[in-house]
Amino acid sequence: MALTGVLRPGIIQLRVLDMDDAIVHYRDRLGLQEVMTGDDGRVYLKGWDEFDHHSVVLREADEAGMDLFAFKVADTETLDQLAADVAAYGFEVSDVPAGEQPGVGLRKSFEIQSGHTIQLYAEVEQAEKTPTIVNPDVWPEEPRGMGVNRFDHALLYGPDIDQVTDFFCSVLGFSVAETAETPGGIAVWLTCSNKAHDIAFVPIPDPNSFHHVAFFLEEQNHVTHAGDVMAFYDIPIDVGPTRHGITRGRTIYFFDPSGNRNEVFAGGYTYYPDNPTRSWTADQIGKGIFYYERELNEAFLSVYT
Repeated sequence: MALTGVLRPGIIQLRVLDMDDAIVHYRDRLGLQEVMTGDDGRVYLKGWDEFDHHSVVLREADEAGMDLFAFKVADTETLDQLAADVAAYGFEVSDVPAGEQPGVGLRKSFEIQSGHTIQLYAEVEQAEKTPTIVNPDVWPEEPRGMGVNRFDHALLYGPDIDQVTDFFCSVLGFSVAETAETPGGIAVWLTCSNKAHDIAFVPIPDPNSFHHVAFFLEEQNHVTHAGDVMAFYDIPIDVGPTRHGITRGRTIYFFDPSGNRNEVFAGGYTYYPDNPTRSWTADQIGKGIFYYERELNEAFLSVYT
């Protein structure tokens, strides 16, 4: 697949209640690499299999949740065109200057119908530690903790998801890989690549709500190992290990010390733009979310930050 326009999820900025606890969780337990701490106290991390300067930003705050989700686009010309298209669609677009996050160029920022802040950027420096590209080993250094490879996707909650879907597809060029009938309406799994999803939305009345951030693992055995790490360190587990019907991914959901839900995710089907949209009806939504259990965990629907 020739990827153009929006390439992939790039950066997620999370609010945490205690930075020291959060660093231990994301660096030592999940296995992200700590890149640096900024002058304002924000902490920057990345997965061992990522080339960019960082992908996860932690900001200490009084309330947990997500500040922003940023996508990497192909080049500066694409960034300018997409920013113009977003403005023409009716959103107010503001500039976040280069360097506001270390190593990241100009970002275009706007709020979508669900209340979430979405950003686009084209330029980012490479990290000091990256995967090797000449005679590369499987990993650049031995992974620690759960050994997560990369920031993979996020699931967001909010209103007007039908309008959100229209914006992502008609302006940003995403495709709807999968849908599901939920108690609040139609949930969508959206992709800009050949992954089963790069971002997903579930309809609820509360705007700007954050359900989970997901980190990629290569295979099911790594998901099992992650579960062992969670059990050893008494990390609160929400659901799993199990499998999704939607996306087919192997999964465990758990919580960081601030109450932000995390996921480790492996597998998932390959998506191509000419694929039809897969769909799940209301009477099968339990199997769609948790394929083996075939029923919903109530906390999975109702707990978010």
